[in-house]
Amino acid sequence: MPVNHHTRLVSALFCLAILSSPSVLAQDSPKTSQPPSPSAAPTPAAPQEAKSSEVETRDTPATFKVRVNLVLVRVVVRDQNGKVVENLHREDFALTDDRKPQVISFFNVDTPASRTVPVTTLSSNGAEPAGAPPVVPMPAIPQRFVSILYDDVHIGMGDAVTVRDATTKLLGSLAKTDRVGIFTTSGQTGQDFTSDPELLKKALLGIVPRNLTGRFGGGADCPDLTYYEADLIENRNDQQALDVATLETVDCMFGGDQSKIQIARPYAESAARRILDQGDAESEFAYRHMEDALRRLAAMPGQRVLVFVSPGFIMSKLFIEAHEIIDRATRANIVIDTIDARGLYSPDVMGDISDPPGGSFRVQGPKALYRTSAQNAQSQVMEEFAAGTGGTYFHNRNDLDVGFKEAVAAPPVSYVLGFSPQNLKLNGAFHNLKVTMAAKQKYSVQARKGYFAPRKAQDPAETAKQEIQEAIFSQDEIRDLPVDLQTQFFKVDPTQAKLSVIAHLDLKAVKFRKAEGRNRDDVTLATAIFDENGNFVTGGEKIVEMRLLDGTLERLGPRGINVKSSFDVKPGSYLVRLVVRDSEGEQMAARNGAVVIPY
Repeated sequence: MPVNHHTRLVSALFCLAILSSPSVLAQDSPKTSQPPSPSAAPTPAAPQEAKSSEVETRDTPATFKVRVNLVLVRVVVRDQNGKVVENLHREDFALTDDRKPQVISFFNVDTPASRTVPVTTLSSNGAEPAGAPPVVPMPAIPQRFVSILYDDVHIGMGDAVTVRDATTKLLGSLAKTDRVGIFTTSGQTGQDFTSDPELLKKALLGIVPRNLTGRFGGGADCPDLTYYEADLIENRNDQQALDVATLETVDCMFGGDQSKIQIARPYAESAARRILDQGDAESEFAYRHMEDALRRLAAMPGQRVLVFVSPGFIMSKLFIEAHEIIDRATRANIVIDTIDARGLYSPDVMGDISDPPGGSFRVQGPKALYRTSAQNAQSQVMEEFAAGTGGTYFHNRNDLDVGFKEAVAAPPVSYVLGFSPQNLKLNGAFHNLKVTMAAKQKYSVQARKGYFAPRKAQDPAETAKQEIQEAIFSQDEIRDLPVDLQTQFFKVDPTQAKLSVIAHLDLKAVKFRKAEGRNRDDVTLATAIFDENGNFVTGGEKIVEMRLLDGTLERLGPRGINVKSSFDVKPGSYLVRLVVRDSEGEQMAARNGAVVIPY
């Protein structure tokens, strides 16, 4: 059965309260069937009314989509010996879009160490009571999630057995903080992220060829066309390929009678359309399940790697989809490593030995050339996925177990460059990208080769939602706004606990808009709680609407405000992700934290 990868953030119910503290605290009431504790009771009505006229907090559904108007390019730089170059800066790079120089407005250095999440254990008041025995730490929060996606739609049985054996060797070398998920492009088998090797080995047994539309050609059809040949005929208007298909039709349907060429041509064209439709359907199916695997992996904390195991396939007309996958992976800080399931191979000139090519000498020569070209073309999509996301394309080698180990380890250093294209036409056109070294060092630069322009402008409100979604499922620390994250908990009983997430926002850096004598700004705070396997547990999103008088802003400026959210959880290890965005300055902050609640 397919694995259900869909998770949805469920908003907590919040209410506003004022506490007698040096700063204003917006606090929510945790969802529970028990009466609220005395400490959560509201303060007297008069102060609450005075504050509610200036600050209001409301919940909003957490809806997340993907933003595409900022172009991100992940870059890996290697020296002449193939060693990754570290300690580079924004000014070391030059970037062009269709040969036009671009201003690099975003720059980030990404390393495996930058993805680690510290673990803290706090009591209900944020510190262990004096003389209390030390808390025994729970298992470490996972720091690396590896999604292995097997292309069982295109793989052969022999290659499937080989990659299963290579994966089994990998499972014995994983760290305790690693989580591995097994997925397939057919969607017919899989295992969600786990550290249990037995569950993973059981899932591996389900990796078998699953051709969805029937076998292409293979001597059973007349003419015996491949997906590659059909693509040449239908998408590229290759007349030579059509002539070869027509001659093959004459041989297999009319016994080589050359007078039947005009009758045979429509049969060849019809066969090309049928084979192309079948191939496109399988390729689209593989793309959709690759997107599902990326979406699931993007919701995981820590370092994220997708290993795509496939013999490759022809992209045909799916170029936009391929670049969308590269864009989505780059935004989610996912490295795609690709492994050619064929291992070490030489071009198969004569086809499958169990199914020798038919037809006369007139077609055998060109069809042998097409078979060789098709095998090379299959590698293009694998190479582009890896190059565009900072990954490695492992191919033409039989030691696939080494390939898996190298794939799991992301590059020690990669650089993410971002730019906003000027005067970008919203026409869906392809733009060529080129990244070079500004000082012309003799380094090799690995980066995506281009992107497709969007077809429509985005609504500002929708853009804000998209930015929050990208940030909540990322692990990057964003510091546009000065925000501190604290976590507290107290045990309700041996099986339940209240986890509080407190965000402290310094108002001195917030850009207010003056209107009707008030200082206005809306601040959105999104919180997500993940368990030790990276699965979403609970979370919520709330908006703090500030309409502050000058005196209130002057008083709160040095103090800031605290926004407290509480969640019902069970004892265990949790990752906390907090994202804050203000509407006026469009600034953001993102913080990571982790807490261990003892059993």
